Amino acid sequence: MKSIYVLIMAMLPFTANSQEEIEWFDELALEEIRPNTKKKIWLKMIENGMSQPINIPVIIIKGDVQEPVLGLIAAIHGNELNGIKVIQELTKDINENEFKGTLVAIPGINGISITQHRRRYIDEEDLNRNFPGKEQGNRSQQYVWQINHKILSELDYLVDMHTASFGRENSLYVRAKLDEEEIAQMARLQDADIVLNSSGLPSAGKQTRVRTMRAEAMLKGIPSITVEYGNPQVYQTDIIKRGVKGIKNLMRWLKMIEGRTEKVNEVTYCKKSYWIYVREGGYLEILVNLNQKIKKGDLIAIMRNPFGDILNEYRCPEDGIVIGKSSNPINMNGGRILHLGIIDESLK
Repeated sequence: MKSIYVLIMAMLPFTANSQEEIEWFDELALEEIRPNTKKKIWLKMIENGMSQPINIPVIIIKGDVQEPVLGLIAAIHGNELNGIKVIQELTKDINENEFKGTLVAIPGINGISITQHRRRYIDEEDLNRNFPGKEQGNRSQQYVWQINHKILSELDYLVDMHTASFGRENSLYVRAKLDEEEIAQMARLQDADIVLNSSGLPSAGKQTRVRTMRAEAMLKGIPSITVEYGNPQVYQTDIIKRGVKGIKNLMRWLKMIEGRTEKVNEVTYCKKSYWIYVREGGYLEILVNLNQKIKKGDLIAIMRNPFGDILNEYRCPEDGIVIGKSSNPINMNGGRILHLGIIDESLK
């Protein structure tokens, strides 16, 4: 039987798409990677219930000097796929022999949820609300602790790559602490529609025991931005193209690659933002578009019952711009209508 198996395998056509040999690592060990190297690795994070390692893909590009170290981290939520494609398209074009510094690009950091087509971690926790994590904590806390100590500790700069959640749509927008000039410049270089002034702390406030990955990085002194690349569980060609452009602009500014920064989209700056919610259940029709500037009193949505009768009309509470909105017409009390950004021209 063995000889028949070997003969069959020998007859199968060779394809250039066969996976290359990729090494497994317990740590990044950037100092051990030779200069002018582009290396793909599997980085061990945890073990599953069969004592098998759960690994994440990491692309490391190291030039003739190690610094600065730029981290690109995609899909801490398992349904945030556009950032994964941004990293794939970006890294294939970089010539490691002309590169300066080190790029640590992770096209999919949530090693559990991505393949399960789910947003949250296996214990239904939001990994991005669990930093700094705990070495001896529960499942999500231990996973976050691994991210914190194996990855964030190695970085000089961070771009945290997200999308909207299920049932929502996002513009291409950046969250950044705009009163810090270095971080503000990182945000300006992205080809974004909107830049939102945001500290990165969870809505619970500064006293909370847990925080976002961006907030954790900034507490470590790592200039960081969050980029929201459109919609969940899809690849959006235009968003991905603009995402690659923005990261290349950032790398040029950091002198990691040569060339002039490309002209970016005309951006709208917002000093704050909030979601508008429905007050009853039913079938929601949203009447405004992403990136649309709206005025106080504008009709933004209509709620109907299953028979089509109007239950309520929702109007904009103040002037602003649509950052994101619900894409699911079916809503119960407290469902989201839209994410409203409050424009501040002085932030330019």
